[in-house]
Amino acid sequence: MGFSALGIEYGSYILVGCIFLLLLTGQPLAWVTGLVALIFTFGWFGGNALPLVTSRIFGFITEYSLVAIPMFILMAAMLDRSGIAKDLFNGMRVLAGRLPGGVAVQTLIVAILMAAMSGVIGGEIVLLGILALPQMLRLGYDRNLSIGVVCAGGSLGTMMPPSIVLIIYGLVASVSIADLFVAAITPALLLLAFYIAYVLFICIRNPEMGPPMSDEEMAKESVSSALKSVAAPLFIVLVVLGSIYGGIASITEAAALGVSAVLVVSLMRRELTVKMVQDSLVHTLETCGMIIWIGIAAAVLVGVYNLMGGNRFVADAILSLNAPPVVIIMVMMAILLVLGMFLDWIGIALLTLPIFVPIVITLGYDPIWFGILFAVNMQVSYLTPPFGPAAFYLKSVAPKEITLKHIYTALLPFIALQLVVLAIILFFPPIATWAIN
Repeated sequence: MGFSALGIEYGSYILVGCIFLLLLTGQPLAWVTGLVALIFTFGWFGGNALPLVTSRIFGFITEYSLVAIPMFILMAAMLDRSGIAKDLFNGMRVLAGRLPGGVAVQTLIVAILMAAMSGVIGGEIVLLGILALPQMLRLGYDRNLSIGVVCAGGSLGTMMPPSIVLIIYGLVASVSIADLFVAAITPALLLLAFYIAYVLFICIRNPEMGPPMSDEEMAKESVSSALKSVAAPLFIVLVVLGSIYGGIASITEAAALGVSAVLVVSLMRRELTVKMVQDSLVHTLETCGMIIWIGIAAAVLVGVYNLMGGNRFVADAILSLNAPPVVIIMVMMAILLVLGMFLDWIGIALLTLPIFVPIVITLGYDPIWFGILFAVNMQVSYLTPPFGPAAFYLKSVAPKEITLKHIYTALLPFIALQLVVLAIILFFPPIATWAIN
């Protein structure tokens, strides 16, 4: 007797239970979802279901837009290994001035510029942890404020185009990635404004939390050298985003242009070496390998579950709540927040969006707007324990006296700010959609 005799309701419970039980063994998400997908493929449909697996894999890996992902990851890897980001941070000290909390504000602005250059998050947090965190601690900044700024600012890559999160969402939801990029700018800047307002409020109210820079610190960078430091990153941002919004290039073409821009800038700065390119390519292959394997496993699992009738079961269960549409969206957001505490955002996207997006459309909502909600939600997931990858990225480069407990405690105010922005976008959709209407 096959699994199909259990019915879709019990089959769904067993499927979800198997995933979480196997995750507790410490196995990678790709292997867990792939194994569960194969078990339910053959257990539900029998031995003749192999073409189902191969067709789902082929459909996923032949998506043309996937080409943009390795390009953006390669661009981020080269930026991490060049001195562009370091010079940008040092040059921004002139703009920070003697403002209380100025270095923290500077760090957030550098973070949004770095996000606009690559859209990859992990390396950005590590880089800010190396550049900004020691400087803020040396200047006497509050430890919790410094940690929160680095992690929250470094996570802005989930929102700011060219975000890999938005690219994956566009692929899964079959919506325009360019429209997602346009829609995401205002919410990303809104989130940045909330972070900066919080830092200024804290530091102006209590200057000891973020003491102003001394004359000696200010004298380390002239205005002219600061402008030169900012010029290269702005050029890269202009090449990537300008080519997209100007209608000159598609997303994948803009990604290739971005890599070319980083190569040209690195060459002009005499930083381009064989080792730099080699290390960047290896990092790109490792990261893309993880994404592709998770994507393949999730594509098979979701395809099998949909053929089992799972999408109809979940849709009927959610829609049968007889609640207002906005409450149903809030339930989805709550589910994503809980999953974000335990799973990687790639797995969450590929497992939930094929089920959630059709429901969103049925309720009459714009899938572009829901994509922005999803991106903000995934930014929350980067900070929330116990998974919270931002904490682990920072811990890898933070001073030894800073523990994970210190980091998670420092992130609480910034998680609250993210949830406020999530609520604002949820109840005021035009914030995310005005630019594409």
